Amino acid sequence: MNTVVPDSGSSYVPDFRPTHIVPREGLSAWESPDPSLPTAPLDAFLPVRLVDRAGDWGRILCSNGWSAWVDARLLVSVPDDPPAAGGPLTRTADPRPLIARAEDALGRYRRAAEELAGGRADGETFRRRTRGLRVGMVVDGESLWLYDAEHERWLYCDGTGLSTYAASSAPSAGGPVPGASHEPTQIVPQLDSEPPGAPRTRVVGPDGTGEGR
Repeated sequence: MNTVVPDSGSSYVPDFRPTHIVPREGLSAWESPDPSLPTAPLDAFLPVRLVDRAGDWGRILCSNGWSAWVDARLLVSVPDDPPAAGGPLTRTADPRPLIARAEDALGRYRRAAEELAGGRADGETFRRRTRGLRVGMVVDGESLWLYDAEHERWLYCDGTGLSTYAASSAPSAGGPVPGASHEPTQIVPQLDSEPPGAPRTRVVGPDGTGEGR
């Protein structure tokens, strides 16, 4: 679907410097951080400036002065200018800590299941030990998909870095998602720390709001 950013009726923003671009699938937009107030969707690869945040919601500004609210988790960050000669090298998010957390969560479930099967724990103990555990991993050769339970999103890994593949819930203004039926997620402690100064995970992927395109 080809979408159009409405003309704001004003001149273009002077010295407009985008902070993000819209992902290749385009992006739904709303008049305010309220799913009941949709507005015109955004074109793929449209440069925007993120000017405000409210939980998962983000208010973006376009070069023509038009503004809207979007799921900020799905915006693609515009990289900073290259460092000067001799400056520190930048790195993508290290996938190893999240892989280690997934392995640890799976190990917790396996140990609880073995105790239940061996008669060393009853059903209530099993449910208590596994309550809130959420882990997901798909490996296909060099490609890896990991579920980040802390941020409720799937991440894609090419072996060296992580990028968001999809958000598993609609944006919220903070706190638990209203109506969520699952138990609060157990956040498994990070086993390996990320490199100091490592940038946040780059956000890219299909719209997680559940609306079709």
